[in-house]
Amino acid sequence: MSLAGKVAVVTGAARGLGRAITLKLATDGAAVSAWDLNSEGAEETAAIVRERGGQALACGGNSAKRDDIAAALAATHAGLGKVSILVNNAALSPFCKFEELTEELWDDLMAINLKGPFLCCKAIIPDMLEGGWGRIINISSSSAQTGSARQTHYSASKAGVIGFTKSLAMEYATRGITVNNVPPGFVNTEGLQESPVDVDAFAPLTPMKRSGRPESIAAAVAFLASEDADYITGHTLSVNGGRYLN
Repeated sequence: MSLAGKVAVVTGAARGLGRAITLKLATDGAAVSAWDLNSEGAEETAAIVRERGGQALACGGNSAKRDDIAAALAATHAGLGKVSILVNNAALSPFCKFEELTEELWDDLMAINLKGPFLCCKAIIPDMLEGGWGRIINISSSSAQTGSARQTHYSASKAGVIGFTKSLAMEYATRGITVNNVPPGFVNTEGLQESPVDVDAFAPLTPMKRSGRPESIAAAVAFLASEDADYITGHTLSVNGGRYLN
């Protein structure tokens, strides 16, 4: 599944799923722009790509801020060219009891998890329309499919990502752009390790009785970004070890 000649943007690329996705797309031949608020981590990701012989650059900034997106896109255009693949991965996944969930916490999370993909799509879709080819892959969450206690705001935001994906897919289905989403489930990243979830205790309760690997999510994203997936759009490709069956 060669992505040679394609330019990809991956948000939230400093670590975890974003880093794994960046490395996989680069391995498949894409030039990748790694975006993250953590500019140092984004540069580390890009450096790994370059050390492996790939082409990558890093852009620091908030992918939920229009001005930051514009600056990162300008740098990407200057360094790599027009964008044909967008992976909206940047997100927060906090835990909070509903009684303690404030309007400010709700708004802040929606801005990052839902408004961010909207703004990135608004900025980058013109590149895809100009080139007559595009792939948008949004990272949602199995928590949007199953629900998750103490994550009402997070689950709601990721359910919004799924609805956003389906609607955008319908709008651009005849214009060379596919739009799909991948909801990870219980994947062992730094974020999971930092959460209140007891990974070792929860793993035996899952069908595969283990946590997932970031590389499995990256492989699904790379497939959806490829020519092999040219007749797949509006799809939710669950990668969750059987946590949610659809």
